[in-house]
Amino acid sequence: MAENDFSLKETCPKIGGGRSIPGGEMLTSSFDLVERMTFLYIRIVKARALPSNDLFVEVTIGSYKGRTKRSTNPNPNREFHEVFAFNNDRLQGNVLEVAMKVNEEEVIGKCRFEVAEIPTRVPPDSPLAPQWYRLEDRNGNRFGGEVMLSVWMGTQADEVFPEAWHSDSATVTGENAVITRSKVYLSPRLWYLRVTVIEAQDLVLLQGNRKNPEVLVKGFVGNVVVRSRVSQTGTMSPVWNEDMMFVAVEPFEDSLLLSLEDKVGQKEECLGRCEIKLSQVERRVLPGPVPALWYNLERVGDSGFAGRIHLRVSLDGGYHVLDESIQYSSDYRASAKLLWTPAIGVLELGVISSSGLMPMKSRDGRGTTDAYCVAKYGQKWVRTRTIIDSLSPKWNEQYTWEVYDPYTVITIAVFDNLHLLVPGNGNGSKDSRIGKIRIRLSMLETDRIYTHSYPLIVLKPDGVKKMGEIQLAIRFSCISTIDMLQKYSEPLLPEMHYLTPLSIYQLDSLRHQATHILCLKLGRTEPPLGRDVVEYMLDFGSNIWSLRRGRANFERIVNFFTMFIDSWIWFDSVCKWKSPVTTILVHLIFLFVIFLPKHCVTSLLLYGLVIGFYRYHLRPRHPPHMDIKMSKADSALPDELDEEFDGFPSAKSPDLVKKRYDRLRGIAGRMMMVLGDLATQGERVKNLLSWRDPRATFLFSMFCLVACGVIFLVSMKLLMTLLAFYVMRHPRLRVFDTPSVPQNFFRRLPSRADSML
Repeated sequence: MAENDFSLKETCPKIGGGRSIPGGEMLTSSFDLVERMTFLYIRIVKARALPSNDLFVEVTIGSYKGRTKRSTNPNPNREFHEVFAFNNDRLQGNVLEVAMKVNEEEVIGKCRFEVAEIPTRVPPDSPLAPQWYRLEDRNGNRFGGEVMLSVWMGTQADEVFPEAWHSDSATVTGENAVITRSKVYLSPRLWYLRVTVIEAQDLVLLQGNRKNPEVLVKGFVGNVVVRSRVSQTGTMSPVWNEDMMFVAVEPFEDSLLLSLEDKVGQKEECLGRCEIKLSQVERRVLPGPVPALWYNLERVGDSGFAGRIHLRVSLDGGYHVLDESIQYSSDYRASAKLLWTPAIGVLELGVISSSGLMPMKSRDGRGTTDAYCVAKYGQKWVRTRTIIDSLSPKWNEQYTWEVYDPYTVITIAVFDNLHLLVPGNGNGSKDSRIGKIRIRLSMLETDRIYTHSYPLIVLKPDGVKKMGEIQLAIRFSCISTIDMLQKYSEPLLPEMHYLTPLSIYQLDSLRHQATHILCLKLGRTEPPLGRDVVEYMLDFGSNIWSLRRGRANFERIVNFFTMFIDSWIWFDSVCKWKSPVTTILVHLIFLFVIFLPKHCVTSLLLYGLVIGFYRYHLRPRHPPHMDIKMSKADSALPDELDEEFDGFPSAKSPDLVKKRYDRLRGIAGRMMMVLGDLATQGERVKNLLSWRDPRATFLFSMFCLVACGVIFLVSMKLLMTLLAFYVMRHPRLRVFDTPSVPQNFFRRLPSRADSML
């Protein structure tokens, strides 16, 4: 595939304008980042004076038909409260018909509306009041039955848009209609639960004659289990002084269950348990001591006393619970709302459309896709409606988030809805991934609308593939410029991360717990966000070994050090007088630095200012996007990708695992040699004055003595000038084939490499 197929393209969608109506009036709404879509809305409220109790309402325009749920209420006033939305661009008729039916054939009554006569309503106008309309039988005679409804022309800005039945999903019926609607989700607020296990006393072993018991503590919150180490005291009063960390979710309906276990061979015998309700645990916002309390232990199966345990338990709201990768986090606020600072801006996202999507499944003998989009920023998740059977879906939905830190990332992904394959299949299928993009807010100019088409790229075991493109409009508006600039001087994470830091292993375990909780909570919503969707959005599993990512990160490091290498090469060319004019200018600049040092710093700062203003016109004009070349996705070998997508633990054959292990040993061996060389250079510097090599230390000490005397007697400016002129001396005065005296001396210094086995 050509390289430009994976590039970012600027688009010019028809956004931000009003919609004219007959008479020249212009209607506007706050949806200015998406293209206007006009819908014919009809709200069915209730009906009365009808001869049958078991009936439903069918709304028809052209070939589109929508129906309400069947009403079996014996009350003569039957209520429906359902809304239908027909896309105005796909209307196939000029008459809207509302019919009351008992079954497919028997019509009780109906009423008709001319589409050209339907009024227009756009928020912030108040909702249109429903009215009673007389029903007519098949012969056109009114028989007394009435239906209360309201009908109007509106846009996607209408408040009933998310809950309405859409003609775009007319082929979906029953329970599956719910999972095609757009929805906004809120992540539950998560806290860290810290349990400091201090000690236990008065324990009673099940086997009374045992000596040196191996006692440990198991902690349970929900279905998460954390184990302590085995106490080293080996007595009936074990001591741990160990922290056990959990993730708890508001409103803290769970309980903390602690179980003391005696490890007997391969088995663990429960000595006692205690239960602590999280709603009763002290909440800690600022760093500070939490009182330690004694809790009684109860035997399993009866209420007998089994000892007591000394604990310090607290809900730490001063941390930010990391549910995303720290590099792509969309929020850094603490769990406790008391520590939140005011918002500094507003992020607006317009999900316009997608084009060129790959068929993800087969229906009626042809490839098709039922695409929807999910976006996450902070605690707010949004899901667009599912566009049925379209490879170029148009959503035109707009969403808004409050921004508390510009150094945050919004994640947008596109999925294929596989829950529509089987009626009522709520949890059996995993939605297919079509692609994902990330946009960092700090790379956006404030108050500018970015309209681009982003490539949707997916890495699969058979290589990288472009699955299509998505057109987005995004705007980052700033409330207070001073507050936003002040954020650059503040710590990224709340202060408890620095005052009481958590280890890398604790953070990794807690992130797994947080992801598990979010999957459970968002999976219970309607429509649910599946575990596969949540884990993909949170970049779960990104820390698994990948040779491709390892090579990409190594190249990033090399590119960083290239700047220093290029500077050294340039200075070496100056010393070799490859360009006499440049070398003479460097001599003059050095003399300026030595003899006018107070102007040196000022000149350097002014130079930085000039370079900054000069590069302002060369600044990036587009947001970043997924780069397949930097990610090494275009050059990864099939075996490398197969290894990257392998599960943990590996499910491959032993021979293949052995081959990959040997390859990894080769890579690690080269890294080991580089680390050894770095350690050797550092130890040589350390051994300058250690007398490990008596002659080398004596020579360096004498050099220090002579240098001290010379510096005391000769001007520092003169010494620096002589040293610089000596380093940059003409090639006729130097020998290039042999190393210099300092290099020879440094290479002969000892290191501890000789002591390595």
